[in-house]
Amino acid sequence: MIANQSAEPPIEPRWLTVEMVLAIHDEQLALLGGPEGVRDLGLLESGLARPVNRHHYNPETTIFELAAAYGFGIVKNHPFIDGNKRTGLLALHGFLFLNGWRFDPDQVEEVQMILGLAAGDIEEDELARWVEGNSREA
Repeated sequence: MIANQSAEPPIEPRWLTVEMVLAIHDEQLALLGGPEGVRDLGLLESGLARPVNRHHYNPETTIFELAAAYGFGIVKNHPFIDGNKRTGLLALHGFLFLNGWRFDPDQVEEVQMILGLAAGDIEEDELARWVEGNSREA
């Protein structure tokens, strides 16, 4: 969990930046191919603001819920011409890593989850539970 149980304020997570996510996107396109480009920078910024807003409105939100919010925000907002699912998934991984967690799911299940998210078959809360079940402190 991000928040502690004491009277002290909750710990602020290390957030992803637009620049970080653009670098993730560029790298995965270089590795796996696809048309380059941002379709709508505002949609990317909105997707990246989703977990930040969740945390500020509810500091008890878990690190896994915040990671899922990154994945959901990028995949569902579709800010890139191509590579939205890949970028959303890698952003989820990167956020957990930045905050001291290792996310190590089964690769087949990982593909199924991200495709299900994109298709609307997986909800954000289900994604968060799956992320939690496949994460451990680094």
